[in-house]
Amino acid sequence: MDRTHITQQTSSAVSLRGELAHDAPAPKPARSATFHGPLQWALEGHGWGALRPTVDLLAGLLAVALALGSVHSVLHPGAQEAPLLALPPLVLVLFYVRGLYRTRMRTLVLDGIVPAVGAISVAAMAVAVGGKLANGEMPAQSQWLRAFVFTLLLAGVGRVALAWAQRWARSRRLVGKPVLILGAGIVGAQVARRLDGRPEYGLAPVGFLDEEPRSVVEVGGRDLPILGTIDDVDETVRRTGATNLIVAFSTAADARVSRLVQHCQELGVEVSVVPRMFDTINDRVGYDTVGGLPLLSFSAVNPKGVQFALKHVFDRVLASLTLIVCAPLLLCAALAVRISSPGPVFFKQSRVGRDGKIFSLYKLRSMRLPDEDALLAEQGGGALDFLLAGDVAPGGVEGEDRRTSVGRFLRRASIDELPQLFNVLKGEMSIVGPRPERPEFVELFRQDIARYGDRHRVKSGITGWAQVHGLRGQTSLAERVEWDNYYIAHWSLGLDLKILALTLTALFHDAE
Repeated sequence: MDRTHITQQTSSAVSLRGELAHDAPAPKPARSATFHGPLQWALEGHGWGALRPTVDLLAGLLAVALALGSVHSVLHPGAQEAPLLALPPLVLVLFYVRGLYRTRMRTLVLDGIVPAVGAISVAAMAVAVGGKLANGEMPAQSQWLRAFVFTLLLAGVGRVALAWAQRWARSRRLVGKPVLILGAGIVGAQVARRLDGRPEYGLAPVGFLDEEPRSVVEVGGRDLPILGTIDDVDETVRRTGATNLIVAFSTAADARVSRLVQHCQELGVEVSVVPRMFDTINDRVGYDTVGGLPLLSFSAVNPKGVQFALKHVFDRVLASLTLIVCAPLLLCAALAVRISSPGPVFFKQSRVGRDGKIFSLYKLRSMRLPDEDALLAEQGGGALDFLLAGDVAPGGVEGEDRRTSVGRFLRRASIDELPQLFNVLKGEMSIVGPRPERPEFVELFRQDIARYGDRHRVKSGITGWAQVHGLRGQTSLAERVEWDNYYIAHWSLGLDLKILALTLTALFHDAE
C-alpha cells in the first residue's frame, strides 16, 4: 500500500470541525463488507495480482507479433527472430523488480511511466545482446526497433486501461477494501474522512478501534462506530470482513500497538501506520540502525538552494516559450474582453508571495465592473463574512455573479490565467507552486489554519499540487494547505512535471 497520501494530514483546527467524537447511548453495529463478485475479485482481490502481469504479457506478445509481421513468425521464428520472443517475459521480470506489480493505494499512471520505460528499454537491449551472443548477430534492426516501440505503446495502453477500470469501479464504490482505523481521535477522524470522501483510494472505513468509551465518530456527515478496543480485533475483523488496518494515534501503549500489528499480520490483515511527527516526513526519509534500533533521518528541501534556483530558471524559459506560442490566443482573448464589456482588459489584484512579499497578480478581466453600491458592500466586509463561513477558501465566484459571457468561457478554459506568465517572468511567481492569496485573507488564515504561513516558503504558482487534485475555487482551505505543504516537502523536478501533466488534464474540466 502506498502510504504517501495518508501521511499528508495536518492538525488544522478548521479541518477538524464536526469530526470530533461525541457521546451516544449505545454503540452502533459494525458495517460489514459489501464488496463481492467478479469485479471485486479482478480489481481488488487476488485476481488483480494476476491480471496486471497477464495484460503486460499479452501486450508484449502482440508487440512482437506486430514487429515480426505475423503470428506465424511468433510460433515458428527463425534463428534471428527467436531472441525477440524473450522480450515479453523479460519485461515482466523487470516490471516486478522495479516494483510495478506492488499493491498501491492509488494506481497513478504517471508514477509508473519512468520505471516502465526504463524496464522495457533494458529488456530490449538485453534481447539484442542475447541475440548477438547466441547467434553471432543481433535481431534485424527494424524488427527490434518495432518490437521496442510496440511494447512501449501496448504496455502503456494496457496499464492505462487497467488503472482507469480500477479507478472507475472504486469511485462508484463497486469495489474496495474494508478498513479499520486504530485511534478515533483527531488524526484517525481525518484519515477516515479523507478515505470516505475519496473512494478512488479503494479503502472503505467501517469503524474504529479505540480505548476511549465513546461510541461513534462523525466523519463526512455520517457516523462511524467505535467497534471495540485492541482486545476485540479478532471479533471485529470477523464481523466487518476488514482486510486493512490503519494505525493512527491512540492512547494505547506502544507495546500493545506493536503486538496488534503483529497479530493483524498473522490474520492476513494489511497494516499501515500514520507515523508520529508526520508533518516533518517526506519521501527523502533515510533508514539506518543502531544495533537493532531503527533510526529514520529526515532531509528537508531548501527553497533557497541551488535546486530551486534551477527551477526558477526553468520557470522563466517555459513562461517565455508559452507566451510566444499562446500570443495569438492571448491577443484574441484580450480583444474579446475589450469588446464584451467596458473596463480594462487586465485585472490586477494584490497577492502575498514568497516570504510574505506582496505583488500584483495579473489576469484577463472576466467580470463586469461593480457598481458603487456593490463596491461599498464588499468593502464593508459582507463578502469576507460570506467566504469565511466554514472551512472554505476564497476564490471562484464570490458574492454576486458578475461574470460576462466571454469571462465565463475564459474561466472554464483557464485562459484568464495566462497573463500570470508575466508574473513568472518578473520573478514574482513560479509555474508550479501554492496559489497566492490576498493579504487580508492571509492575516486571518495565519491565525486559524495550522502551518498556513509555511506555504510562503516558496514562490506562488500558476498551478499547484492542490489544484490538480480538484481543490480550486471555494473548496476546503485546510486541505489546500496540506497539499501545498506536501508539495514543498516533496518537491522535485519530476513532481513539477507530473503537476504540469495533470494540469493539462484538468483543463478539460470546467473551472469557475
